[in-house]
Amino acid sequence: GAINMVSTQIPNRFKARVVASIDSFNTKKTYVNIGDEQQNFGYVLEYNNRNSDGFKKIDNSTKNTGFQGNDYVAKFRVNTDADAKVFQSLTAKVQYSEDLANETYLGLTQDDYSNSPYRRYAASNEDYIDSEHKQIMLSHFIKPSKNFNITTKAYQNDFARNWYKLDALKLGSTKVGINSILTDPTTYNAEYLALTGETNTADNALLVKANNRKYGAKGIQSVANYNFGTKSVKHDLDFGFRYHEDYEDRFQWVDGYAMQNGVMNRTSNGTPGTDANRITKAEAIAAHVLYTVTYNQFTFSPGMRYENINLEAINYGSNDITRSGTSASKVNNRTDVWIPGMGILYKINDDYNIFTSIHKGFSPPGANAGEDAENSINSELGFRFSKKAFYGELIGYYNDFSNLQGADNMSGGGTGTGDLFNAGAAIVKGIEISATYEILNSPNKGYKLPLTFSYTLTDTKLNSDFKSPIWGNVERGDEIPYIAKNQFAVVAAFETEKFNVAISGKYVDAFRTLAGVGRIPSQNKVNSNFIIDLSAKYHLSQKVSLMSNIINLMDKKYAVSRVPAGLRPGMPFSINFGIMAQL
Repeated sequence: GAINMVSTQIPNRFKARVVASIDSFNTKKTYVNIGDEQQNFGYVLEYNNRNSDGFKKIDNSTKNTGFQGNDYVAKFRVNTDADAKVFQSLTAKVQYSEDLANETYLGLTQDDYSNSPYRRYAASNEDYIDSEHKQIMLSHFIKPSKNFNITTKAYQNDFARNWYKLDALKLGSTKVGINSILTDPTTYNAEYLALTGETNTADNALLVKANNRKYGAKGIQSVANYNFGTKSVKHDLDFGFRYHEDYEDRFQWVDGYAMQNGVMNRTSNGTPGTDANRITKAEAIAAHVLYTVTYNQFTFSPGMRYENINLEAINYGSNDITRSGTSASKVNNRTDVWIPGMGILYKINDDYNIFTSIHKGFSPPGANAGEDAENSINSELGFRFSKKAFYGELIGYYNDFSNLQGADNMSGGGTGTGDLFNAGAAIVKGIEISATYEILNSPNKGYKLPLTFSYTLTDTKLNSDFKSPIWGNVERGDEIPYIAKNQFAVVAAFETEKFNVAISGKYVDAFRTLAGVGRIPSQNKVNSNFIIDLSAKYHLSQKVSLMSNIINLMDKKYAVSRVPAGLRPGMPFSINFGIMAQL
């Protein structure tokens, strides 16, 4: 799936908004927004701060496990008069974000999780991720006529991060990854005792990798829209073009530490570029056309997208930190693809409609030869209804992958090469249901009691045999890991003009961490959970509101993952209080 993130729009009049909250674990959030629009000028300014001490505790350490971050966004627009013969606008958006989180890849063994799920081992004390994001975007809009407009955007994104984290232990001649240690702490008992701080080690026994990387993306795209029609037939045509470049630059190193009396001490400094030292680039052009025609109760929407992508990876190797290129290896890959799709909507009446769609799914390959693109045919059939106090939808979907794509990432429990692998044919199918019933729909009395239920069934099947760096030895018929077969949520709310309160429960079925079928082995299983949350809001006036949320009301202890290495807990009971004021 995809989420289209839309930034805050410039308001049509002066507006200011402040939202501040304080939470458990010394968590604080502050959001400020101010904007205005005049005849030929508009702007919006935003600031977002968040920080927390975190809900985990590192053995033998006073360091917190939380985070701190700041976002700054400014958007300015100049435009012609609204009644100009040819309306135009130019919008500039700039953003700067900085984040620091004391987060780790090191989880817990099964026994340690059962005894103390919010514990962190002493060997995770130096782990953190530091990131910086810069963005600039220019958007031009022109409307030459009532039925025709063109939007052109030029953009550049720069993102840098260093995730500094424990990668492996080397007590003798053999290096053992943290995932292997936590998966089998009996075989690797000496390594386990070292990372928990129970035994001392020699210098450079703990290997902490600086996963230092930079990413960049820039491009320009233009999308035109033309609409026309009669009272019974309406036509809407979108067509666009994009040129895009991006890159990933890995320039990593490994530092050595010793564990002494339960505390980590650095014993060697690695040289940048002596671990991963490579650049991967992509250059792409894309074009699309989407046509929507509405005739009486029917809406038909066919579309086509074309992608041409050239990829190149240059590996300088650990001995060429100056990147002279004398011993560099290069690989290239290229893909051309046409991506068709279409959707049909039939409006039975004002209360009911049915819809269906079918489209080609695509995800580009990596730069290495032999890495194939992900391809699928995705279809759905749905029914949507709205009858008085009862409304919702029912959707069935069927995704047929000719080639499913996976990635060898440390975050998924792999070796961290980042290389893609071909998972072959696969089927993902299921149903989605959502419905809301207004039990006390009494607008004249000023209160409501809506009850909402949603359910998703996901059934997966791998149709190829292969060996995966993160999914295990896959056999035809196995299920895809990390997909819960059943999920549902229920929300009951009571709403008045002055006060709103809602209680919600969400269930996530047990899922497997390695491909397989049938009963899930306990060592490859993340158990099901049902979490209850509570929220409330009280309006002091039209401009000032008080808010409160309780997360995990019953303080349920539950696991969410066994990767990258070991079990990881979900958030425990927490409560926050906040205030929102606006002009």
